[in-house]
Formats: sequence, C-alpha cells, structure tokens
Amino acid sequence: MASTRPASASTRPPVSPLPRQVNTQTTVLDTTHGRILCIADIRGRLSALNDLAREANAKAIIHTGDFGFFEASSLEGTIINDRTLRHLTMYSPLIPSAQRTHLLSPENPPSLIRSTLSISLLSEFPLLLSGQLKLSVPVYTVWGACEDVRVLEKFRLGTYNVDNLHVIDEATTRLLDVGGVKLRLLGLGGAVVGHKMFDCGDGRATIAGGQGTMWTTALQIGELVDTAQRVFDPSETRVLLSHASPGREGLIAQLALAVKADLTVSAGLHFRYATSYNEFSVQGDYEGFRQKLVAGKAAFDRVWEGVRPQVEAVMDEGQKVLMDKALSVVERVPPELQQGGQGEEPAWKNCWNWNLCDAAYGTLVLDVREGRVSAELKSQGFNYAYRRTPTTQGPPQSAHQQQGTPHAAANASLPPPTSKAPTPAPPSVPATNGSPAPIATPEKAEKAEREKAKKKEKRERKEREKAEKTEKDKTTQEGTPRSTATPTLPESTSAASTSTPAPDSTTPADTENANPKSPTTAKGPKQRNPWTIFMRIPSSAAAGVSEKDIRGLFPAEVEKDIVKVHMPVLYPGRARVVYVEFGDEEAMKRGLGACANKLNDTPIETKQATDRESRAPPSGSGSGQSPNPGGHGTIRGRGRGGGGYAARGFAAAGLTRGGGHGFKGGHHGSGGGSGGGSAGGNGGEGAAATGES
Repeated sequence: MASTRPASASTRPPVSPLPRQVNTQTTVLDTTHGRILCIADIRGRLSALNDLAREANAKAIIHTGDFGFFEASSLEGTIINDRTLRHLTMYSPLIPSAQRTHLLSPENPPSLIRSTLSISLLSEFPLLLSGQLKLSVPVYTVWGACEDVRVLEKFRLGTYNVDNLHVIDEATTRLLDVGGVKLRLLGLGGAVVGHKMFDCGDGRATIAGGQGTMWTTALQIGELVDTAQRVFDPSETRVLLSHASPGREGLIAQLALAVKADLTVSAGLHFRYATSYNEFSVQGDYEGFRQKLVAGKAAFDRVWEGVRPQVEAVMDEGQKVLMDKALSVVERVPPELQQGGQGEEPAWKNCWNWNLCDAAYGTLVLDVREGRVSAELKSQGFNYAYRRTPTTQGPPQSAHQQQGTPHAAANASLPPPTSKAPTPAPPSVPATNGSPAPIATPEKAEKAEREKAKKKEKRERKEREKAEKTEKDKTTQEGTPRSTATPTLPESTSAASTSTPAPDSTTPADTENANPKSPTTAKGPKQRNPWTIFMRIPSSAAAGVSEKDIRGLFPAEVEKDIVKVHMPVLYPGRARVVYVEFGDEEAMKRGLGACANKLNDTPIETKQATDRESRAPPSGSGSGQSPNPGGHGTIRGRGRGGGGYAARGFAAAGLTRGGGHGFKGGHHGSGGGSGGGSAGGNGGEGAAATGES
C-alpha cells in the first residue's frame, strides 16, 4: 500500500505517532581518539572477542550477525531443525575438525548429530550469560541468519542482560561519542527472504524467526525507520548495521536511503576478502544505481500484492503505521536525472559501504581521530600456492568457485587467525580411456611434499651422525694407547663428547617454509626487543588484567616511553606473563626502577627479559645440559637426560673413567636421563657419563 502523503520538504524526518519510548543510550568512548573493531560471524566463539579487541587496540566492537545466540535448551526437541543443525555443525569453530568430519559423513543420520552435539560445541553464550566469560570492551551486534529467536526475545523483554553486550535492532539504538564524532548505530538483523517478509514465525511483535533461523520482516523495517526518525540529529553520523548486504539486496540499499545512513557495515556473503565501496565506484552510471533499487521494489511488490488482503485484515492500528513506513522505504527510489545532473541522490557518492568477511578470515578497524573516520581492512584472502604444484591441467575456476567451505579453518585460534586457509580446490578433468583421471588436490600435494621433506631431513641427519661418530671414534683410537685395562678418555675428548652434533642445515622452520604453502620467500626469525621488562603475575590475580592495568603500574613519565605491551594467551590456573617493551635501555631502566611491584595488593615478579640461552642452568643441575668447553653458557645434549649422542655411544662401549661399572665419584644430578643413566649411579647428567670430574 503506497503512501499518498507528499514528500516533506524538510530535511528532518517527521515524528512518529506511535506511543513508545526508543531504547537509546549514549556512550563516550574517547573524545580524542578511538578505534572500533568491526567483525562478522564469530559463530559462538565469544572468548575470541577479547583477544581480537586487544590485538586491534579497540575501545569497542561492532558485530554484524551470526553471533551465536544459543543456549542449552536450543538443542531440545526440534527447536533447531535437522538442516540448520547440520549447517551449524559444518561451520562451528568450536568443533574439532576430526569430529566435524565424522559427524558430517553422508552415512551418519541427523539423529547422530543431534545426540552428539552439546551446547559447548555450538556456542559459548551460556558462559557469557553466567558471568564465567566477560567482555572487556562494549560489543554492539545485530543478530544473523542462524540464531535462536527465543534468546533474542529474552533480551528484548529484559530477562537476559549481559554487561558490555548491546543487541542493536529495530527498537534499540546506541550513540557512540568517539574521536570527535557521534556515531549513531541503527541495526537490522536476520536474512532478507522475500516470501517470509510478512511471516513472524515463532517471534513476537516485529522480531521473526524459528527452527534456528531468523529473517527480516516488513514490520521490522517499518519500526527501524520509526526509530531512526525519533532519534534523528543532523550533528550525528549514522551507521546502518545489517546482516544482509546492501550491495546484493536492493531493499537494504533503499533502507539506507530512508534512514539517511552515512556508512553501512554488513556481512552475510562469507568472502575471503572484505569489500569497501560506494555505489558510484561499482555502478556504471546513475541509472545502474536506480535500477538496483527498482529491482528491490519489484521483488517486494510481487510478494506484497499476493498477501495484502490477508495482512491488512489482521493488522492493528500500530502495525498499520509501521507497515506504511515499510512501504515508504520500498517507494524510496531516486528520480531520474534531469538535464545538467539536477536531482542526483547524495548517497550515490557519499554513502560508504563495508561488507565483512567472517571473523576467522579478516577484520575492519575504524580509527576515529579529530572527526575523521579512517578504515583499516585486514583479510586472509585466497591461497594460490597450489598453482605452483604440478597438477593435471583442466578448465580454470573463478575465485568465487574457489570459495569452498568458508569455515574449514575456523578451528584455528583467534586472534589473529594463524592457521592456513583452506586452499581453493583445483579443477577436475574429465575421464579418459574409460577410467577416471586422478584428481590432484593441493592438500594432498602439500602433504606429499611435507612427507618427502621430512624423510630427506631424517636421512641426512642419520648420515651426518654416522659420519661424526666414525670421525670421533677414529680420533679417540688414535689418541688413546692400547691397553688390556679399561681405556681412559683424555680430558679434551671427554669435553668434546658432551657437545651436541652439528645442527641440521635445514631447520624445521626452513623445511616448513620450503613447502609450497605460499609463493612468498621465507623470512628469518623475528628479532626480539632487548629493552623489555618481564612480568609474572600469580594466577590468583591474573584474571581480568588488561593492558591498561599493566600501564598503570608505571608513572606517567615512564608510561609514555612504553612501545608495546604483549600479553600472551592466559591459560586457566597459570600465572599471567607480560612483556613490556621500551624504546631504549635508559627508558627500560627507569621503568624497572619506577614499576610498582604489586597489582591489586598481590606481589608480582618484575625483571629484565633475557634470551633462553642466557637462562640455562649450570652443570650438575639435572637439566640434561653440559658445560660449554668455550666458556659461553651450556650446550644442550640430545636425549632426555643429557650427555649428548656421542657421550651415550662412549658409555655404551665402556669408554668411561674408572672402570666399566660407571663413574661413582662424579656429579650426580637430580634428574635422570638416558645419557647419564647408563654410567652414572643415580642417572645424572652427561658429565657423569663421560667421566668428567
């Protein structure tokens, strides 16, 4: 039903007649400078939110759908249907790969998936709800296409409330004051499905969903427009958050025009690259932009005309007002350009859009400073290394066909995603001579290359060890007089025997880089900042410690010299380890002198960070290390206890000082080892095995 009211000449939208209060709050993040992390499809792995925020140094997070709004009762009965449950199993980052493969096997019935899955494999939302998991920064999210509508209803009714979690929907909006900009967040959750536009499913009021899925309705769009009109302020910058992309859905693009959005952030396409664009950059001309909106209007009208009599018969007065507002969005098509370019829609060039890839593959950071909103896009992208592997040639594939399963690497730790993305599968070839041709996949090729490299490395290592042992034996025989008694090793030979054989010229890291995982050249090891303070915080005070808390241990004049604060992942029951890096030695010394040695009344260990080699224990400590003949630290022996490969060889041959029953007066370490155990009475270090006093 098209509105007969003429378009208002005022730039301020009219006030809604609905008697309701808009759920809005203003949050001041930072008036000078702030970073906002934008991600999508976290899919229940909510513990990664804090890690991602810390990595990006973000003061807030914007999330655009598939958050993981599920609880234990969501798995009861048929609240989630079999098809949706299989979809969730396929993409959940909380399910180990081996278990996922087993559950999704074609021979396994849906009942097996339903009986095996627990809420811990589907979402960490119950941990967030119970307080076991806390969000370190405010998170603003819309719901996605796969959520439990009953959980969202409980947020709408106020039954559920989580600190720092804000669900943005058609009735709820938030205002962020950051970096000199007031960002008005308007949100629309759910997928855009034309034939469900007038079906609320199991939802109440304007929210809609059922059987584990959620979608957008016409009343939802109407209420969002009403909310935008009520909070309209020309001084604000309006951001439309949606799960569906305005680049694909003309109706969402029309909604962006209706709410006067300056920026849009969306998801739902699951690409490996995030996209940044405005309509002027992707449309051939202004008419192309108009035609996308016309197509969205036509798709809506086809459904509306079919159900209009039934819908109008059951709507109350409030719903009729919302429906009129939804229809005004559908009618929001810019007029054709007049001669001279008159009447051009400003959003054609001024509204900017971002469509995000899944959180496992990339992020967007909005850096707001002095009124300017800068953008930093980070995407994992496609892996084209398979093209360097000799495979059977076939017809080329498009990049979109290489997309494959978008969450095959979702079990990798976050943040940032460090695991290799699933390699796009190369094309198959038709059968020849009546038999199918073998299909060479990049995964198999990479595995074969790794196995080949490992075998080669092992073979070369054995050859080197054999040659070294032969050389040492020859040297020992030439320098030791023959005697009927047990021969005694000279001191120089004894010391040399404790050293580790020459390292392999091809290290495991080099071997890994040699595999065809990336066409880029292998890089050397990352240099450590020598001016670093090491902190160890006891487990009793480790929980909840943030970078701000660490910086607060230093006075202001020292804190400004801190270059970086690195906080590795905290494991339950373990002490928190922190590395505080400075720009120079003087700044680090000042930091050591001025740092508070207590955090929340709990003493903490503070000292200068050192390399592992300089922390090696002295000889005789039972650590399986031997003294370096050159006087520089220690030399690590092979095996579990020490002594080295050569030392074990001499011990096995009976070439030890003091007879063939082991050295009884030497050092006895506290730890046992395979090198010292054969000669030392108490299984001491390699020094005992070689007869070193």
